[in-house]
Amino acid sequence: MHKPKASDFALDITSDLQKWRSFVAIGELGSLTRAALFLDSSQSFLSRQVNALERECGARLFNRTGRGVELSEVGQRLFPQVKLLLEQAQALEHDIRADLREPVGTVTLGSLPSIGTILIGRLFTALRTEYPGVNLKVLEGSSGQVEEWLTDARVDIAILYRYTPTLPEQEEALATVDSYLIGAKGDRLTSAGSVPFASLDGLPFILPGVPNGLRTALDAGARHARIALTPVIEADSLPLQKQLTAQDGLYTVLPLHAVWQEVQEGKLQAARIVDPHFQRTVAMAFSKAKGPSRAVTAVSTLVVRIVGEMARQGMWLVN
Repeated sequence: MHKPKASDFALDITSDLQKWRSFVAIGELGSLTRAALFLDSSQSFLSRQVNALERECGARLFNRTGRGVELSEVGQRLFPQVKLLLEQAQALEHDIRADLREPVGTVTLGSLPSIGTILIGRLFTALRTEYPGVNLKVLEGSSGQVEEWLTDARVDIAILYRYTPTLPEQEEALATVDSYLIGAKGDRLTSAGSVPFASLDGLPFILPGVPNGLRTALDAGARHARIALTPVIEADSLPLQKQLTAQDGLYTVLPLHAVWQEVQEGKLQAARIVDPHFQRTVAMAFSKAKGPSRAVTAVSTLVVRIVGEMARQGMWLVN
């Protein structure tokens, strides 16, 4: 049976990396004075550290010149190895801090435009305040694109809509969202607080093209209600949907949070679709190919909190 053995590291000269940190700073700056200012130390302290290193190495590491100091032949040979050692030590310290203390790293989030427009700004502000070591990368696209990014592990977290009560594995329901008929300012149909689904019959719509989760659900609802739901223009662009609805008298169907600002400013009107209610679930999904790092956990926790804050504003119902 193989008897395990411990690695036998015998460290003496490299046991105090702070002295070698001084060595690198002096070698890069060529001056004890400038290195002392850079390291927030004193020239006499750095001089003592250099003397100690030279005694331990048994060789001179610096030569004095009229302009300061320069690396000796031995110092030049050691310099790149010492710098690499310090870089590796710094990376190790960074990893330890990331695992044991505060979250650090980049989290890639994939989102639909109608969610990202209202969520990402709040998320970035919260991250900058509470987790400054976490960087956010945002990919915005259609539901099909977000699904693809999630499958390919291009995103760590995906925020998307689900139109069925049962969510796939590794997904968390964040909120239940009603669908609203969106019309222009002064539009009669959307001036009421709600509108029956049957009233959508024959309206001039701008809607996303198929395949699209919303479009599929709307088409299925129209067939069940035996009404005609034929868009005069298909466009996946949320800004275009809102622009043509406001300017050209078209209608679209969106969650309230997607037009929250425009409704508050009186540029668009929104009436909740009822009889039946046309709802969707805002879900948060995690990449199966990646583990939930501390940074991902931090971002997902903030997303849940922000969703709750938005619910209190009346944008949706928290599950």
